[in-house]
Amino acid sequence: MNQQFTAAATAVSISHLDKTYDTGFQALKNVSLEIRKGEIFALLGPNGAGKTTLIGTICGLVRPTAGKILVGGHDVVTEFRKTRSMIGLVPQELTTDRFETVWDTVAFTRGLFGKGRNDAVLEKILRDLSLWDKRNDKLITLSGGMKRRVLIAKALSHEPEILFLDEPTAGVDVELRRDMWNVVRDLRENGVTIILTTHYIEEAEEMADRIGVISSGEIILVEDKMALMQKLGKKDLAIQLQEPIEAVPAALAALGLELQNEGTELVHSYDSHADRTGIATLIGTLNEHGIRIKDLSTRQSSLEDIFIGLLRDRS
Repeated sequence: MNQQFTAAATAVSISHLDKTYDTGFQALKNVSLEIRKGEIFALLGPNGAGKTTLIGTICGLVRPTAGKILVGGHDVVTEFRKTRSMIGLVPQELTTDRFETVWDTVAFTRGLFGKGRNDAVLEKILRDLSLWDKRNDKLITLSGGMKRRVLIAKALSHEPEILFLDEPTAGVDVELRRDMWNVVRDLRENGVTIILTTHYIEEAEEMADRIGVISSGEIILVEDKMALMQKLGKKDLAIQLQEPIEAVPAALAALGLELQNEGTELVHSYDSHADRTGIATLIGTLNEHGIRIKDLSTRQSSLEDIFIGLLRDRS
């Protein structure tokens, strides 16, 4: 998080950002963040953490109380038109003119950003999103998943350099979700910077280059995904017992064992990167206390485990 980036490598630069609403609620607290060009950056946090407010301020839709945001080196407040033209935003809400056709609503959005007519660009966007066959359909006739695809098409219509996806796959079935992420990968390959918020942590784990965690309006962690998994992820050793036990013997309390599955399994968490995992000693100690082992298996902590642990530590 302390790594410095050159202007050429930075898509979005946020410095000491605060947002306090008229009610007195402080939605963002001293947020500083650098988002690199061409990366997929996932912003994770519980409901009310400030994800949507942060996106709104970067897009120039919410005026910050303090701090500075640069998009491509341009200030989002004093150069709003310039920065907004560089950004595509897919909001959570399905807000579309229900009686327009798919083609007309996407073409109209392109025009709003001052872009001239380019049917080839729009056709590619609609084909990539599997909307080409629906181009003449009125929005009112589309399913919720297809309407969300239209929102993405609208956000891409003016060929932005940066794309914000605010819970883009909420309410979308598995097949549509998979198609949308293929589009996101293609966009990244073409140099588009992607910033997404999601409740589907497995998507962030699969898709993102870096992960940011926000809680109560504060950025509590920013890390490369793989480094985060290695730094904070632990492995669980599941020890299946030949015979169930009612409780972990008091003499073994210091080992941090958790009894599960009606007393038939002990779970031991350990740092897989440590020089000594202590597993051999643990197994020997269990044998000394007459606890016979049937089988052993390990499980790597997921990003969701890490995320929940971070929030638990903050509470």
